[in-house]
Formats: sequence, structure tokens, C-alpha cells
Amino acid sequence: MKAFGNSLLNEMNKTDHIEKLKIHRIYRDVRFSKDKTPYKRNLSCSLSRATKLLRGGYYLHIEPDNCFLGDGFWGPNKEDLTRIRKELAFDAQPLRDIMNQDEFKSHFGTLQGEQLKTAPGGFAKDHENVDLLRYKQYLAMRKFTNKEVQQAVFFRKSHRGISSNATIF
Repeated sequence: MKAFGNSLLNEMNKTDHIEKLKIHRIYRDVRFSKDKTPYKRNLSCSLSRATKLLRGGYYLHIEPDNCFLGDGFWGPNKEDLTRIRKELAFDAQPLRDIMNQDEFKSHFGTLQGEQLKTAPGGFAKDHENVDLLRYKQYLAMRKFTNKEVQQAVFFRKSHRGISSNATIF
């Protein structure tokens, strides 16, 4: 996982500014769990974007029948979420253009993430971009089958698509 993650970091730095690779531990925190299985069933790593100006990041999850790559904002802090929403309220067209690209659709489908049922506080319920303002997370996810992950070409498939859309936020 470390070698794969470092290769991914090097490749991603060709089109984005990645600061660090974090390989997640394999041990589970079983202190408050009924399931005392000591190890996770998955391997995962995250790639953090460099500097405080570049937010968001990337996450790779490898688990039988649950392999995926995600990028965007999984848990933005209040300030980042407010900033994203203000920018989308002002002009959502750049994000819509990315989401409407055939390449984005073929790799990720649609934008994903938890959403509010109505407009967030401070934004009109009939705002033209309310569909994007309701998001609490802004994620692009690409799933992989077990067979795809086991193929030698998985590395090329894993980063293809995210690097060209790295500037969503």
C-alpha cells in the first residue's frame, strides 16, 4: 500500500499540489465496539493537498466488494463550507461545466455527498443554484470491482480522471 500510495502521490503531483500521503492504520478501535475484531477489512490512504489555500483531498479505499476512490470535501469545516457555498451562489457554472463533462460523468457519475433538505441558512430557498448549495459534502466517487483492483493496470485507472478534475474546488 505504501509503494502504491507513493506512486499515486508522484503521479498526482503532475497535475495537482499534493503535500502528503497518509496510510491509515489497519487496527480497529475496539474500545466501544461490540465487534472486537482487531483488524480492519480494508486498506486505505489519503492524499492531502498542499498549503492552506488548497483544500479538499483524495481518498483510496481497498476492501473486498467495496473499492473506491474519492476526491473533494468529505467533512469541510464551517468556514470552508461557507466559502464553497458563497462561491457557488455567486457562480456555479465552473462546477457545472466540470460535472457535465463526459469524462467526469464516465469516471464519477454525479456529484455526491450529504445534503440538506432545503436551502442552508443565509441562502434563498429559490436560489438558482440551491441544488448545489444544499450539499454538506462535495464528493466525486469512483467505484472499482475486485477484478479491476487486481489487474496490473489498476494504478493507471485509479488516478485517471481525478487528476484532470483536481481543481473542482
